[in-house]
Amino acid sequence: MGDFIAFERFLWFDNQIRQNRFPNAVKLSTHFEVCHKTAQRDITRFKDRYHAPIEYNYSERGYYYLDPDYKLPSLYVTQDEILAVLIAQKLLSSSQDGLISPGIARFNKCLLADASGSGFHTDYIEESFSADWNGHALVDPQIFHEAVLATINNRLLSFSYWSPGNNEQSRRVVEPHHLQYYMANWILIAWCHCRQDWRKFFLSRMTSVAINNKSFERKPYDTWQHLLDHAFGIFQGGATVDVTLRFNPFRAQWIQEQSWHPTQKITRLDDGSLDLTFPVSDFREVKMKILQFGADVKVIQPAELQDEIQEEIVRMTTVYGGINPEY
Repeated sequence: MGDFIAFERFLWFDNQIRQNRFPNAVKLSTHFEVCHKTAQRDITRFKDRYHAPIEYNYSERGYYYLDPDYKLPSLYVTQDEILAVLIAQKLLSSSQDGLISPGIARFNKCLLADASGSGFHTDYIEESFSADWNGHALVDPQIFHEAVLATINNRLLSFSYWSPGNNEQSRRVVEPHHLQYYMANWILIAWCHCRQDWRKFFLSRMTSVAINNKSFERKPYDTWQHLLDHAFGIFQGGATVDVTLRFNPFRAQWIQEQSWHPTQKITRLDDGSLDLTFPVSDFREVKMKILQFGADVKVIQPAELQDEIQEEIVRMTTVYGGINPEY
């Protein structure tokens, strides 16, 4: 807050110079009711931090610009804010084949130019932070751009959509409401005119995307909020059931520090094992998650999920059953 107040004084000082009023420390301290030392420090900071080309005119007893074309930086940010943007650019540069990072990189140049005294060097950020994404599908930058514009401008979006389940293409016209970034995948939440219901669309499965000139009225947030954080995973919207997984003492050490869902419950058992309970509305994703831990986890409830895991194990045994153990 103090930095913002100081910047307000810089703006006033700059305006006074441009009106040829030759401001000085006395005028600054009087106008803002601060002590003379604070005003003098502000003037020094104005010159050093913002490289203001000011010079004292002894006949006018005030300051003027040596370079009348100098402009006070239009954006004031703190060191923490600059660091946050630089790190975000670095982390996003590894996602979606640099889908968003080029825009942030351009902004960084303006940001660092306006805050040249920040003390940060992009080379240090490059060396100090990284992010790795795997198992996600890349999105065509143009498709992402169209989806963003349609969403923020309330325009109908049409596209061809591929469904891996039935390996079919269908043409869709939707009202885009929200872009969700989930596990390094971009997903559009939209009202589908074809299905007359809410649907989630992976941008990576879209082709022939076009923005319709026709606008739509956004539906209330509470009508589609359940598609975001209602239950575990990306499959949302249906009735939920509590799933309880029991992790053995070895795996429990890692699970206890993980967040699977905001409403999850963790119960530690006497033998060191751990029960993790959370709501699920669709078993597809949680099944893949369970199988990831192999024999370190057991489904306690519901019985339907137990059956599906057992059936999957039988199918896996069939797949691997013919392999020679000595291979």
